[in-house]
Formats: sequence, structure tokens, C-alpha cells
Amino acid sequence: MIAMSYADFLSSYPNYAATENIDVIRAKEYPLLDTQDQVYLDYTGANLFAQAQVKAHMDVLQAYVFGNPHSTNPTSLQATQLVETTRRAVLDYFHASKDYYCVFTSNATQSLKIIGESYPFDHHAHFLLLFDNHNSVNGIREYARRHGASFEYAPVYMEDLRIDEKVLQQKLQAHPHKKHKLFAFPAQSNVSGVKHDLGWIAKAKQQGWDVLLDAAAYVPSSELDLSMVQPDYVSLSFYKMFGYPTGIGALLIKKTAFEKLDKPWFAGGTVSYVSVTVPEFFLVDNQERFEEGTVNFLSIPAVKIGLDWMQELNMQQVRTRLHALTDYLIQSLLSLKHQTGQPLIHVFGPHNMEARGYTIIINFFGADGEKLDLSLIEQAANQERISIRMGCFCNPGIDEINNCITSEELSLFYSSRTDTHYDKVHFLGKMRGAIRVSLGLMSNYADCEKFINFCSQFLH
Repeated sequence: MIAMSYADFLSSYPNYAATENIDVIRAKEYPLLDTQDQVYLDYTGANLFAQAQVKAHMDVLQAYVFGNPHSTNPTSLQATQLVETTRRAVLDYFHASKDYYCVFTSNATQSLKIIGESYPFDHHAHFLLLFDNHNSVNGIREYARRHGASFEYAPVYMEDLRIDEKVLQQKLQAHPHKKHKLFAFPAQSNVSGVKHDLGWIAKAKQQGWDVLLDAAAYVPSSELDLSMVQPDYVSLSFYKMFGYPTGIGALLIKKTAFEKLDKPWFAGGTVSYVSVTVPEFFLVDNQERFEEGTVNFLSIPAVKIGLDWMQELNMQQVRTRLHALTDYLIQSLLSLKHQTGQPLIHVFGPHNMEARGYTIIINFFGADGEKLDLSLIEQAANQERISIRMGCFCNPGIDEINNCITSEELSLFYSSRTDTHYDKVHFLGKMRGAIRVSLGLMSNYADCEKFINFCSQFLH
């Protein structure tokens, strides 16, 4: 089927009608989407911000004189008060006030780097990762490797990109002799949209593991209640949630796991006392231990404004809307077929809405069954003001699974020392990457309809 009429859509997804007030919010707070005829389908790349968020932040900046924190002067205290108010708001939002510290960082990647450099990796430690991890998590393995720790990956199924539960359970039961064990996985895949079962947190901890949860792709549209699931470390990025401000993330550290992190150096703002006469220092005994230098105190208040905005939007209503739109989009894309009967689009991962978010990864195929050049698809979308994303999305594990690339092929490639994406495609004789379409706060039926009609132009 090509995009159905709006009346037929409502007939198939009747719950959507109760969310039409979001279209009113979109027109008022996100007017550039429609006045500039933009079809924004890259919410996993970055969320969009409301005009009300920017206005509220400007009102704060224009109402006070702010000084650098770490002092007791009036302007410093004013900044400190807003930073700490925001810190409490973050912990409250995730139901984590009693059990966690909130460390403000520049992004989710810096949050993950703190774990990499501070977790006690040595030859008594083991690091377990899911195949489905962002490179900012994958990179932690290099800290483990350089300090003598062992590491390995747990697979996901090729068919639906979900965890191979039997194998993961076996790996969690292994290595009983290791003193420190860290298991890292995403709450939601940044590529396929699959929501991995958060029950693995408790299962891993029962086997003596510490757990690092990458929540960056999950929290923009799903509730994370840290009073119910209690990973030791959680990485976040706020622009992924509500668009503004950029350049601020957070690492949530369970208080019982705080002292396990052995910070390898000190910096301004992280020490309670340091000497140059005697080379000794004492780190601050709270979240400031990891907030190096001066925090982004002028932008941090905008985080609380963003969290308030998400609560005002009624996220349950947003999820109802996105559930309908994503299912409609998946089913419509799967129905597009060439005259030869060959499907135009392959959707990787789940084809239903069971335990999945609102991100879809696809590839295009010609009438002869050959993959179409992704860059040509992207260029055509750009011309029609449709924002999608092409590439491997910093998640090589999922890309290697989707394109059936073996470890032997990759070993040969890396030994060849070629550099670019096109070098790799030529060397392997296989396509790399895919196209990612992701829905978010202000997605609507018209966005999906325009994308489906865009795709249909490649039918033959």
C-alpha cells in the first residue's frame, strides 16, 4: 500500500485521534517545521526544541547575575543554586534521588569515558558487551585491553536484532573467578529501535556483575524508573531528549558503586585538597569528583526547563501517537513492491511494535533485487527537505550483522590498511550501512505520508 488517507489511517489507528492536540503544540512551538516545509525524521540523531524552552532559558539568564560556581560570593551562589536545582530535577525525573549521584558531563560519550578510565580494569577484570552497542561503549574495551582485562561480545539474533538470551545467560554465568565484571548494553538500540529487556540488569547483578546502561536512545520516548531497575552506571544525553541545550549529558552513578570507580587523575573542581610541595591530593567525595573544571553553569538550567517541558507534553500521549505512526510506517514500507514482486524496502529488526522504539533501519532494493546506492537515496531526500540519516550510526556490530560481514572478511580488510568507507565496500564486495528513519516528539501523520510517497518514486 502507498500512504493511506488520513481518514483510513484514523480508522486503523483510532487511538491517534486523542493525540491531535500535539499538532496544535507543533504549530505553536515548532512552527519552522511547517513554514519551512521540513520533514524531520532524525529524532534519534537529535531531538527538536520548543520555542518555549528557549524563551524560558533566556528569561533565567536575563533575570540574574551569574558567576563561576565553586565560591561563596553572591553571583557564584546564584549559579550553584540553579545547577543543584537542575541536578535534583534530573534525579527526580528518573526516580533516582535516594540512590544515585548525577554527574554533569558534556555528552553521553564523556559519561562513558569516565567509566572507561575509572572502572578497575586489570587482569582480574572482565568486560562483557552486547553486539548492539554504540561506539562510545565499544571504545571502553580499549581501556580494558590496555589494563590487561579480558573482554567479549554477546550476540543478537540476525532475524530481529534482539538478544540471544541463551548465550547471554551463559556468558553471565561464566568467569566466576573474576574480581570485577562489567556488563554494558543499551536500553534501546540507536539503530534498530529494539528495546532490550531491562530485566537483564537484575540477572547480571545476581551473577556478581556491575551493569552499565546506555540510556541515550531510550529516554527520549520511554520512562526509565531507576527505583525499579538499578544499573550501577547510566549514560544520558539531554539534547537527545528535548533538543536544547546541546553540550550537556549526565552520568548517573549508583551510590553503592561510586567508590569502585578509581579516578586516575585530578583536575580543577574535583579535589577537596591538593599539594605541590607534597604530591598528594584528596578527591571530592561526591559527584563533583568527576565534574572536571567548570560545569556549563549557564546552560545547565535549560536542562530542568527541558525536563519540565517533556512532563508538560504528557509523554504517555506522545508514546501513543508514536506507536501508531511507527507501526503505520513499517507496514507501509513493507508493502512497497516493484512490478516484478521484488520488495522495494527491507526493514531490519522487528516488523511489529513489540518491545521496540520509534527508530526504523532500512535498505532500498531495485526491481532486480540489487541494493540501491544509499547516497543516492539520501541526496534525493535532501532535495525534498526530508531529514533522514545514512551510515553505520556508530554501531558496527549491527551493521556487520545486517550486511552479513564475517570476522574473517574484516580481519583481511583491516590488514589491508585501506581507509575510507568506499575502500571497505570495494574490498569486501558488500554494502555497508543503511538508512535510519526515526520518529519523535513532534512527528505526525503528514511526515510519514510524505516519506512513504518519497519512497514510492523508486518503484519500477
